[in-house]
Amino acid sequence: MSEFTPTVTGTGVRARVQRFGGFLAGMIMPNIGAFIAWGLITALFIETGWTPVPQLGGFGVDSNGDPWPGLVGPIITYLLPLLIAYTGGRMIHGQRGAVIGAVGVMGVIVATDVPQFLGAMIVGPLAAYLLKQFDRLVDGRIKSGFEMLVNNFSLGIIGGAVAVGAFFGLAPITTALTNLFGGAVGFLVDRGLLPLASIIIEPAKILFLNNAINQGILTPLGGTQAQETGKSILFMLESNPGPGLGILLAFLFFGPRAIRPSAPAAIIVQFFGGIHEIYFPYVLMKPVLLVAAILGGATGITVFSLFQVGLVGPASPGSIIAYTLVAARGDILPIYLGILLSAAVSFVVSALLMGFGRKENREAAAEDAAAQQQALADAQAATAANKATSKGTAAPTASQ
Repeated sequence: MSEFTPTVTGTGVRARVQRFGGFLAGMIMPNIGAFIAWGLITALFIETGWTPVPQLGGFGVDSNGDPWPGLVGPIITYLLPLLIAYTGGRMIHGQRGAVIGAVGVMGVIVATDVPQFLGAMIVGPLAAYLLKQFDRLVDGRIKSGFEMLVNNFSLGIIGGAVAVGAFFGLAPITTALTNLFGGAVGFLVDRGLLPLASIIIEPAKILFLNNAINQGILTPLGGTQAQETGKSILFMLESNPGPGLGILLAFLFFGPRAIRPSAPAAIIVQFFGGIHEIYFPYVLMKPVLLVAAILGGATGITVFSLFQVGLVGPASPGSIIAYTLVAARGDILPIYLGILLSAAVSFVVSALLMGFGRKENREAAAEDAAAQQQALADAQAATAANKATSKGTAAPTASQ
C-alpha cells in the first residue's frame, strides 16, 4: 500500500471496497507528480493552451510534413500508464513485479488509441502476481549458480506472455467498456436526460475514461450542436471542474490527516489547470465519494440546462480559465453559478460521507493521548534514572 493511502481495517463489505479503492489509489498517488507535469505541459503548450508551442503541444507538422507527436500525446499514452503499471507491480512483488508490470502493460497500450490507465491498473498487478506465484513455486529448487538465469528468463517469458495476452484479450475488453460508457451517455443526451448523464460520466472519469468519453463522444456531438446554435452544453458535461473542486476541498478540511497537505496543490492543478485526473485517486481512496461526484455533476448540468447556457467550443483543459475563454457571450455568470453550485454540492455530500472529519479527529486525539502517555512514561523513567544516578545505584526496572 502506498504511503499516501492510509491502511483500512475491518472485514465488512465497506472495508473491503475501501481497501480495493486504496490499492487502486496506491498505484496513482505516487505518480501524481508525473500527472502534474503532463497537466502543465498540456495546459501551456497545446493548440488551445495558454502559450501554444507546436513542438511541445503535439500539433502541426515536422520538417517532413508528418504530424508532430509533441509531448502531450506520448506522455498520456505511454509514460503515465507505464508508471501506473510499474507501481502496481511493485506493490505486489517488489522490483521484479514492477518490471514485469511495465512489460505486460505495453500489450494493452499499443492495442488501442485510448489512454490505458484502466488497463495499466489491471495488467501491472496481474503480471506481478503471476510472477510472484512462479517465484514461490521454484523457491529453493534452483541449483546454485542458475538463480540469475532463471530469474531473468522467467520474468521475460511471463512478461512477454502477459503482453501478448493483454494485446489480444484485455484491450478489446477495455475498448468495449469505453464504448459502453460512451453509448450510455449518448443515449441520455439523445433523450434530454442530461443530469442523469452524471451517473455514467463521473464513474467513467474515476476509471480514467474521461478523455475517451469527452473527446470521443461529447466533443463531436457538441461540435455539431455548436454549428447549429453557436454554443453547446455538451462541452460542459464532463469538463465541469466544480465536482472535483468540492471533493478536494472536503479532503482539505475533513480528509485523513496524512492526505490533507496534498489537497491545496491538487486544487490549483484541478481548478485552474483543468487536470481532473488529479482528484481521481482521492475518490478511489474512498469510493463512496462517487456519490458526491455524481450529485455535484448533476447539479451543474441542471443549472446549465435551466439557464440554457453553453460553450462555443470544448474547454481544453477543463479549467475555470478555459471556461471563461470559451463561454458563449452572456453566459458567463450562469456558467460560474453552475460550477459554484456543483462544487458546493459535492463538498457538502463529501463532508457528510466523511463524517466531517470526526473519525480522523478521534484517531488524532487517540494518537495524541498515547503520545502524551508515552512522554509521561519516558519522563518518569528519566527521573528514576537521574535519581538512581545521583545515588550511585542502578535505575529500577519495571518489574522491581
